[in-house]
Amino acid sequence: MKALVLKEYGRFIVEDVPRPRLQPDEALVRVRACGICGSDVHGMDGSTGRRIPPLIMGHEGAGEITEVGPAVKGWKPKDRVTFDSTIYCGRCWHCLRGEVNLCDERRVLGVSCAEFRRDGAFAEFVAVPARILYRLPDSLSFEQAAMVEAVSVAAHAVKRTPLEAGASVAVLGAGMIGSLVIQVLKAAGCRRVIALDLDGDRLELALRLGATAAARADSPGLAATIRRFSHERGVDAAFDVVGLATTVAAAVGLVRKGGSVTLVGNAEPRADLPLQAVVTRQVTLIGTCASAGEYPACLELIASGRVNVTEFISATPPLEEGAEWFGRLHAREKGLMKVLLKP
Repeated sequence: MKALVLKEYGRFIVEDVPRPRLQPDEALVRVRACGICGSDVHGMDGSTGRRIPPLIMGHEGAGEITEVGPAVKGWKPKDRVTFDSTIYCGRCWHCLRGEVNLCDERRVLGVSCAEFRRDGAFAEFVAVPARILYRLPDSLSFEQAAMVEAVSVAAHAVKRTPLEAGASVAVLGAGMIGSLVIQVLKAAGCRRVIALDLDGDRLELALRLGATAAARADSPGLAATIRRFSHERGVDAAFDVVGLATTVAAAVGLVRKGGSVTLVGNAEPRADLPLQAVVTRQVTLIGTCASAGEYPACLELIASGRVNVTEFISATPPLEEGAEWFGRLHAREKGLMKVLLKP
């Protein structure tokens, strides 16, 4: 089969590689679309240490089953599916609690690091355990389905956050994940959501996708805007979808006493924390990682149109053009959001 292989940091080659060998509990999926994740772009240059070459990356995929292992029940060839990016054991203490994203034996498709290596879906075929498969609604395209992993990250973050009816919420970072958080908040019944970013185009998109208000994060009048938006108290909850020391501090400063800050982005590995403000104002800090069972609900959100993912799809080139598109994403080409490769 053909695969896009990261041969060394910064260098990709499309080459013929053997098809994956199926384990008894696995299904072989013919990949029809697979998204380039931001973590793939950061990993291709070695900066994260989690894409050690040689490697077939790709964990945001969808396609059709072509073969199943002898232990697989409930799935058959031609079933249209997507799959979780997380391969969990299903047996450990966390898995038995439903916290599959925290599995003690957690592996991620398309990732290689010191602890494990698992080829991913930038290839004609990928093998995945049947337990991480999800059936696609008939109305959903493979391209839309390949976006469900990103939607599930947003949905998990929202699920982790205590939100009362009528809550006011600020979302710091109106890129793709931030705009998905906004849409999931609106679908969950949250009526007051303000998007904050430094990019005017992103703020306009956030408004189109359901944000109640939008403001530049560096606006001199931001504090007054937030007070007016939140009954002079500060917002009930803030989502930091960037993950810089400055945005963490800003999020803490935006919430009311007793409010919550959900940390979604992690652009920096460490961030100074305004500890006194957190303690004396009794602010709850919430970490959120990947997703844990939100795929079915997210597929329905996309299929129903309550979450729009097509706005983020910038291009759907063939696998053979993968190296070029990785380069354009790495260069932060303006206006370029999600690229889906089609083997």
